[in-house]
Amino acid sequence: MKEAVLWHKEDDKIRCDLCGRRCLISDRTFGACLVRKAIDGKLYSLNYGKLIALHVDPIEKKPLFHFLPGNFTFSIASAGCNFSCRFCCNYDISQVYRDRRLEHVVGDEYSPEDVVNQALSEGCRIISYTYTEPTIFFEFAYDTAKLAHERGIKNTFVTNGYMTPEAVRMIAPYLDAATVDFKCSGDPECYRKVIGISDVKPIYDCLMEMKKQGIFIEITNLVIPGFDDDMSGFRDLVRWIRDNLGDETPLHILRFFPTYRFSDIPDTPLESLRKAYELARQEGMKFVYLGNVPGQGENTYCPSCGELLIERFGLMMSRSRLVGDRCPRCGARIPVAVGGRH
Repeated sequence: MKEAVLWHKEDDKIRCDLCGRRCLISDRTFGACLVRKAIDGKLYSLNYGKLIALHVDPIEKKPLFHFLPGNFTFSIASAGCNFSCRFCCNYDISQVYRDRRLEHVVGDEYSPEDVVNQALSEGCRIISYTYTEPTIFFEFAYDTAKLAHERGIKNTFVTNGYMTPEAVRMIAPYLDAATVDFKCSGDPECYRKVIGISDVKPIYDCLMEMKKQGIFIEITNLVIPGFDDDMSGFRDLVRWIRDNLGDETPLHILRFFPTYRFSDIPDTPLESLRKAYELARQEGMKFVYLGNVPGQGENTYCPSCGELLIERFGLMMSRSRLVGDRCPRCGARIPVAVGGRH
């Protein structure tokens, strides 16, 4: 247990300022994430250093296709989440406190030094805070990311984007890249009914602050059958990304598979993914990818001349023809971070 960051008192309660829920927490009770607790006028992180997953992954798995492509990242996670997605593919670790109603914190004990040293021993030049929502182990992620930078290691978040601008500003000096995951094109009804979030605006506020702070951003959107089937919401999302983050922002369109409490929902039809891909390209997005469809829509092409630049299969880079960050054919600059922040 460690005193939390980003909170303030409101009368006899605690207001958490870490995620967009901004929970108002009474003494001896928890925030919605179930890992932050008010105790005697202070807010505490209960899961500091408690990790439930540590793995070496290709950076493309995050997915980050334009940030240090071809490298491996040391991935870590703590149990829990501030969302309650009914379709979560990592529900066994993200929803463990809700589903099993655990009263104790799960995970093995690690220090930031342990994580950084293990990343180095595995030959990783990147640490990713992933699998569950990194916001819920923010204090540990912050301390680890700071130490990682001191040792020459980059840091990435795979996040639902519900961090407050204050949280983004705090982690920004040490956060090099982020994958921000949308579901159902950010449809408010989907977020209310199947994620338990009443307001999607904090996601857009988070993204704008990330851009302001110079964090490299890639976007994913999970396409679930039965939600936004006419793609009108997706069109709006694409236009927002283009107009606010830029047309060179990598956009990954992800296929849904039945899981958790959405086991009766069918796979996303390939035709729906292809329709979304074409729509995004028509709206001017230069780097659009398909996810969870190995061998389809994973390669990077030069938007100026069409040259094949990076070949991938199954979230692994097999070949890069880039010359630094330039197209070998026409010399166009490609927005790929090859040695640090883009």
